[in-house]
Amino acid sequence: VQEQALYDTLEALIGGVSVGYSQRGSGLNPIEIAVRLPKSTLSMGERLLSTPVPAPGEAADSGAIVELGDVVNLKYERASHPLFRRDGHFVVVVTGEMAGRFEAPIYGMFAIEDKLAEMDWGDGGMPTITYHGQPKDESGLTLLWDGEWEVTYVTFRDMGLAFIFALLGIYLLVVGQFGSFKLPLVILTPVPLTLIGIMIGHWIFGAPFSATSMIGFIALAGIIVRNSILLVDFIKHGQGSGVPLRKVLLDAGAVRFKPIFLTAVAAMIGGIFILADPIFQGLAISLVFGLASSTALTLLAIPAIYVVLRDDE
Repeated sequence: VQEQALYDTLEALIGGVSVGYSQRGSGLNPIEIAVRLPKSTLSMGERLLSTPVPAPGEAADSGAIVELGDVVNLKYERASHPLFRRDGHFVVVVTGEMAGRFEAPIYGMFAIEDKLAEMDWGDGGMPTITYHGQPKDESGLTLLWDGEWEVTYVTFRDMGLAFIFALLGIYLLVVGQFGSFKLPLVILTPVPLTLIGIMIGHWIFGAPFSATSMIGFIALAGIIVRNSILLVDFIKHGQGSGVPLRKVLLDAGAVRFKPIFLTAVAAMIGGIFILADPIFQGLAISLVFGLASSTALTLLAIPAIYVVLRDDE
């Protein structure tokens, strides 16, 4: 039996044989038709060893049959385990897919860390847990979270930096508009108040705080700052006309309530329609519940903080 015939037989058994193509639609994307054995029959058992192999020369003409087991000697050996490296260091890779209530990686990571803490690690102690980059001490075991967590970490880090620069830009613009370093602090104060509604919304829906939730929080800052500017601008103009501060604050809440409320409701209605979306649910929760809480708290917080931080001149 020629070696090539043996190789062809093994290739047909393991990889299958292409017998033609099926034209689909206009024929631009033909579908391959292949004959393959079920995976359950691909182990080197008696059934597979009885596979006929093309016999050479006169034996083939006479109809002689040569079975695979007649020309193959089986020898079982332990396969070598792959050795994985990361940045030149030996690693053992453990993979998993997050699902259910652990859909966001951070929740599953904390659950696994709690289980690891309950285990008996002997004299070596529990592995050092690292969330980013190479471990500083490689003398012992180190657990490095990677994969989807690395993507999440980088995403939140970059969006966090972008959010800081956005707030700084808003602060400088408001300083230029009002000529005061204190008033921008009053205007920006309601931004963190949106987190109250955002956290409550995620708790009600049982949704993890994801990257889309962070995007919604950042986008919400612009709307909230606009509402704050409406109030503060009205208060500044009222003070300039000689009206007592208490009356100005009350009038600002009464007069500006309608435009602030309508702006919030319009944005909330747009977010309601994507609350059921599996990808953008976090964005919708941040917009809807963040606006609801910040709109209510802005009308109370802005006048109170303005009194505390007002310019005495």
